Amino acid sequence: MDQLRAMRVFQAVVQSGSLSSAARQLGLSAPAVTRQVQALEEELGARLFHRTSRHLSLTEAGELYHRQAEQILAQIEEARDAVA
Repeated sequence: MDQLRAMRVFQAVVQSGSLSSAARQLGLSAPAVTRQVQALEEELGARLFHRTSRHLSLTEAGELYHRQAEQILAQIEEARDAVA
């Protein structure tokens, strides 16, 4: 699994508030986004989202991962900008 891609997909889901919105934003299918999130959860050994048919919210582990992922992705952008 591409950790960076999975992290970006996860962040898109958090920011958009839904798997389908994130899929549209990323130009992916909803099942592809779901698979990425599930693979990330399996890799981490933790559930990142509470899912119901109408609601998606972060678990405690999801909150922790979100904060760290946000910092990591920001640092990657900074590094890219510094070189460019």
